[in-house]
Amino acid sequence: MIELTWTHWVVLVIGAAIMGLSKGGIPGAGNLTVALYVLGLEDAMGSSGVALSVGLLLPVLVSADLVSTIVYRKHVEWTHVRRLLPYFMIGVLAGWLTFDYFQAEGRGESLKVLIGVILLGMTLLRFVFLQVTKNRKSDTLQVPRFLGPVLGLVGGMATMLANAAGPIAQFYLLAMKLPKYAFIGTSAWLFLIVNVSKVPFMYELEVLNLEIFSVCIWLFIPAMVGAWIAPKIVVYIRQDWFERMIWFFIVVAGLRMIF
Repeated sequence: MIELTWTHWVVLVIGAAIMGLSKGGIPGAGNLTVALYVLGLEDAMGSSGVALSVGLLLPVLVSADLVSTIVYRKHVEWTHVRRLLPYFMIGVLAGWLTFDYFQAEGRGESLKVLIGVILLGMTLLRFVFLQVTKNRKSDTLQVPRFLGPVLGLVGGMATMLANAAGPIAQFYLLAMKLPKYAFIGTSAWLFLIVNVSKVPFMYELEVLNLEIFSVCIWLFIPAMVGAWIAPKIVVYIRQDWFERMIWFFIVVAGLRMIF
């Protein structure tokens, strides 16, 4: 990781702080971190940096998840965690098997394109998410029985390949009509468990090791601070404008990865 310059470090630290804000209550912001890490490490290390960015981000995610679960420890609906978790884990296994394909020489660019597609797909899902919220007029919402398994499988693959499954879980939890804090707390616990379970797979894929972890250590602080202060600052900002700005940059970064 000696190829990292100060510019790269600034990008990584900003990305970690944004991920913390996302975990602390500003949905969607974390996908911008995914894009920043992919583009930053590709600039530093070439195509091999794309896969390494996925491993580098994982410990940062776990640190932010830990803070978020502490902050929202009293607001978790374990029933929904138990419903989604088995399907997420199957998706993680499928993503692990798929990830190996992109590690072959010359396929780093293909992984970058795939991550870009996933980010744009998550953006589309986020807008569907907002539309469902806007149009919801009753306390009941008819949810197909297959929705949980399908979203869980897709989410598991998305989180293994790109660390970008947040909107998928959020869409499901919205359909379950969870209150705001239960929504955040349940999502936090789900992804803490999923992300911790990904560690041995990332280690086996060699995109997470002691050298990479030595970089992650310096990124824990901005991620944890972001997760801790998010609930406090969100009341002072126009969240709708902040989220629009974040999603705009996600779209730009996603298109940049594809084209």
